[in-house]
Amino acid sequence: MSEARRSVPLRSVPLRSTCGRPHPCPPAMQLRILEQIGLFHGLSGTELASIGARIQSLGWSAGEAVFTAGDPAEHVYLLAAGQAKAFRTTPTGQRTSLDFFGPGDVLGGLTWAGRSGYTETTVALVTTCALRIDAGAFREVMLAHPSVALGVLDVVSDRLARARSTEQQASNTVTERVAAGLLRLADTFGVPGDEPGATLIQLPLTRADLAAMAGTSAESVSRTMSRLRRDGLIDSGRRWTAVLDRTGLLAAK
Repeated sequence: MSEARRSVPLRSVPLRSTCGRPHPCPPAMQLRILEQIGLFHGLSGTELASIGARIQSLGWSAGEAVFTAGDPAEHVYLLAAGQAKAFRTTPTGQRTSLDFFGPGDVLGGLTWAGRSGYTETTVALVTTCALRIDAGAFREVMLAHPSVALGVLDVVSDRLARARSTEQQASNTVTERVAAGLLRLADTFGVPGDEPGATLIQLPLTRADLAAMAGTSAESVSRTMSRLRRDGLIDSGRRWTAVLDRTGLLAAK
C-alpha cells in the first residue's frame, strides 16, 4: 500500500507553542464533543452544559506529554480530537504496558480513583485536544448521574481485562503477540483500506511501540514485521500500518 493511496490524513496542522495550555472552545462545539463521549450518552443538553461548565479545553502537539507518571492525579482527560499513547517505564528505562487512545476515550487510566499520582505517562501522537475536568468535579458528576458511574466501571473493567490478556500472552511467541496487538489496533483504530478486505491502522506506530505492546525487543519486532509482510499479511509505511489478511493474521496469532 503506497503512501499516495492513503486516503485519510494522519494529522492536522501542528499547534503553536501554547500547547498544553487552555484555549477557547465555543459552547456549541464543546457540547458536540461531550455528546460523542460514551460516558455521557443519554444525558440531556442541559446536563451536558452543566458538565461543560466544569471543563477546560487544552491542546498538545505531537510528542508532548499530556501528563507524566508520578504527577498528582488531579484531573480526568476526555480526548476530543487526535491520538495519544500511554506507557509505563521500568527502572531500566524500558517502556511497557503500551496503550493507545482516540476521540471519546478517557485518559489517565482513571488513576484518580484511590491513587495519589498517575501510574503512566501519556503522550500526544498527533495534534491532540482534550477536555480536562478536576477529579473532584468528576466524582460529583458520577454521583449526580449514575449512568456515568456505570460507564466508568465499564471502562475500568475493559482495561483490567486487556491487562490480564496481556499477562496471559506472556508465554506466547513474539509473532503471536505482535499479531494480537495489530488485530486489536485494527479493531480500535482501523478504517477500510484500498485493497479488498484490508484495514488501515491510522496510528504512527514505531517499532518501539510495538515492542512495548508485545513485551519484546524492537529488533524482534522488526524481524516479525518483515516476516508478516513477506507472507502478505500486513503492509506498512511511514506512520501507517495495514492488515491485508485478517484471517491469516488470526492464524499467526
